[in-house]
This record gives sequence, structure tokens and C-alpha cells, in this order.
Amino acid sequence: MYLGLDLGTSAVKTCILGPGGDVLATSSAPLDVSHPFDGASEQTCEAWWVAVRAAVAALDPDLRAGLRGIGLSGQMHGAVLLDASLRPVRPVILWNDARATAECAAMAGAEPEVGMISGVPPMAGFTAPKLLWLSRHEPAVHSRIAHVLLPKDYIGLRLHGGCITDPSDAAGTSWFDQRARGWSPRLCEISATDAAWLPEVRDGTEVAGRLLPATAEELGLPPGLPVAAGAGDAAAGAVGIGAVSDGDGFISLGTSGQLFVTTDSYRPNPESRIHAYAHTMPGHWFQMAAMLNGARPIAWLAGLLGRPIEVLLAEAEAAEPGPLFLPYLTGERTPHGDTEIRGGFAGLGETTTPGALMRAVVEAVAFSFADAIAALSAAGPVPGALLAIGGGTRSDFLMQTIADVTGCRLGRSDGADIGPALGAARLACVASGDRDIAGVMTKPPVRRWFDPDAARADRLARRLAGYRALYPALRGVQAAMA
Repeated sequence: MYLGLDLGTSAVKTCILGPGGDVLATSSAPLDVSHPFDGASEQTCEAWWVAVRAAVAALDPDLRAGLRGIGLSGQMHGAVLLDASLRPVRPVILWNDARATAECAAMAGAEPEVGMISGVPPMAGFTAPKLLWLSRHEPAVHSRIAHVLLPKDYIGLRLHGGCITDPSDAAGTSWFDQRARGWSPRLCEISATDAAWLPEVRDGTEVAGRLLPATAEELGLPPGLPVAAGAGDAAAGAVGIGAVSDGDGFISLGTSGQLFVTTDSYRPNPESRIHAYAHTMPGHWFQMAAMLNGARPIAWLAGLLGRPIEVLLAEAEAAEPGPLFLPYLTGERTPHGDTEIRGGFAGLGETTTPGALMRAVVEAVAFSFADAIAALSAAGPVPGALLAIGGGTRSDFLMQTIADVTGCRLGRSDGADIGPALGAARLACVASGDRDIAGVMTKPPVRRWFDPDAARADRLARRLAGYRALYPALRGVQAAMA
């Protein structure tokens, strides 16, 4: 049996994979995000570790005792900054943090080829611009840095004691030369980063280290277990759903959203703002549209209204189309690359109901995937059928709306809501030496397909046009208030 640990933004999730590839158990422990100022988003390493301990403790002790390996997945881009004693020097700056916008422009100005080297132009949530920001705004903190890790790799450090990452997580830093699959001295130079701070890179199926005895006792796990290098959450989701060969694709509906297609070569297209990254699998890359606001706006609205998500989604499905919503609560990457834009409703009236508001939010999530497909189509072909992972897949209404808007057939499999944790467990299975890649990285059976409906697609097309007009309109409003 194999344990997958996924360090998300809102929770740590675990998955135990049986020897036959079936999921035997899952657990989770919640996480909070701190916003010390507008546009900032942070968490602490200690909060992560507390959640890891809680999630592992929730698993059956007999299952834990039979484990043969551990794999890791996690939120990408976060800046985990450690001193020479491997202690954090400040809270972690997360993937959806917007403070380093000016530093992205500085990097692009210093190296015009930065997008071709790193797979996409620098964006504020990426790790390298954050280091440049720290050198300018927190020089005392910057001077203490001796190691930089990605979020899941800090969990790896606590498990096995080494500073190791994998190509897919390294890919999201703006330090990684995607074609060469190694750190770029030039990108380090333009971002106030010492290349010696960066971790060793190993393929996700390789062993990063073995579980330390003291940590094993703390977690109630067998000591000496091999710990796989793992993958960033997008690539781990691909492994979990079997998207490991050229042309395999899927969508992810978590806090953020992704449209992901595996490729057998490096295919950058910086102008489209599509991420062209190294896969965690040897000899593979991927193209990805990355949206900062996946299914998160659905939970946001439910929390704002104080209503259960399931009830609001049922009301939304029954509601007539009404307002439009722009879902950019924390800015947006694909297709705009705009950290400053914020969300908003348009077309509210006295008869607007909570269900109509939620319907607008669901449509907006679907419309963001229509924009993603348009951007990805400019960089290469998009499969006509896609599997789906993430917590948002639990909503039939959301899945059908995305299918109608995009024209893509969407498939939902068992365990779709635990995709990255499942992928991490699969990487652990291969790293343990028990099975090879071909025997583990299979596609799960699809339990339900969502086929596009032409009539609904025609009605939604008009609303999509309105949605696309809303971004420049609200951008102009924000500029007028600046």
C-alpha cells in the first residue's frame, strides 16, 4: 500500500492506494490562508505540518502499518524560505499572491527571452519574482535565505531531511530552463537569487529520501519508507488520472482551475500565456491554461450568503439566467495575466435571487474554461474529450455547464475529487520499485460523461459574449478609480 500526501491551499488531503491500484482510504485536514494586506496571500510551514499530522492520524492504523512508500503533491509556486539551519525565515508567500507585479516586469525587461526559457512570462504568483520583491522590500529577510523550497518539498524535508524537488514543481518558479530541465543561472541572476539556494531536481518517480525514524514515530508510520520526489499538484493530478502520454488532457476544478495537455516535447508559446512546463514524468512536458479562480468563487459566494453550497447550486440550476459575474477574486493568469483585476456582478435587479447569483458564478467558471480553450488552441490542439478532477467535479450542474460552453465532452471517474493525492500515491508505488510506470499510470474508468448540449450552448454563447465584454469594462472602472 502507498500513501499520497497532497498539500493544497484549503486542506491537506491523503490517499492510500492498494496493491491493485484501488483507493482504500482518504482523509483531509483544513488549512487557513492569511491576507496581511490587499493582494497578499500567506500560510505558515508549521500550519502545514500540523495539518499533515492530523490528516495522517485520521487514517486507519492497520493501513498505515502496511505502507510501502509515500508520494508528495502540493500547491505550486509558493516561496518557502529557510535559513542555514533549515528553519523558515518568514511565512510562505503563496501562488495566488499578487505583490510582485513590478518585479515580473523587471525580469522581463532584464531578459527578453524569459518566457521562452521558463515556459511562460513571469507572473506575480511565481516564486522568482517573489525573491526579487523580498530583496527590495524585506532585505533583512532576503539576507537570511540559505534554501528555497516549494510547498510540497518542505513536507518532503520534514519526512526525509533533504532539499529535493521534481521537474514539474521546479517548472513553476520562473527559474527553470524547461528545455534543459535544469535551473537557469540567467533567470536566477535577474531575480536576486543564488542558484545554490535551490533544491536538487529528481523525476517524480525517483526516491527523494527515506522516512526519518523520529518523523515516522511522530506520524505513526513505518520508518525507512521510500519517499518519492512527487509532483506539483497539476502534474500529480495528471498522474492520478493517467494523463502521462502525448495528447492526454484533463481539467482541474479545485481552488484554482487548470486545462492540462501532456506533450512529448517542449512547446512554448509565451504570447498566449499558456504555461509550457516540464512534466514530472521523464521525457514529457505539458501545456496548461492556469486560472487563479477555479471552483473557488462557488464556495466564496456560499460563504458570503451563509448558505450551503449544495442548496445554492440546486437553486442556481432552477433559476433563469440573470446577472453576469466576473470571477477574478484574486486577479487572473490565463488569458489576461492581470493581478489587479477583481470580480464583480453586472445586471443586478430587485428580483435577483441568491440562486440567480450562484447561476452567474457557475457560468463564469465555465466561461473561464472557454477562454482557456481559446488560449490553448493558439498554442496547439485541444482534445475533444477531457477527464475532470477536483472538488468541483461533484457538481453535475457545473460539469454540464462547462461541457456546454466549451463544446468538450467531460468525463468524471471515481475519486475525481482526490486527483493529486492519488497521483502522489501512484508515484510512490513506482518509486518503491513494486510496479513500473505502464502498470500504474492507467486511466480510471469513466463513471459518467457530460456531453455538450447544442441548444444550451447557443443560449450560453450570447452570455459568453457579455462575459468577455465585462473584463475590459471593469478594467476601465478600476483604472478610473486608481
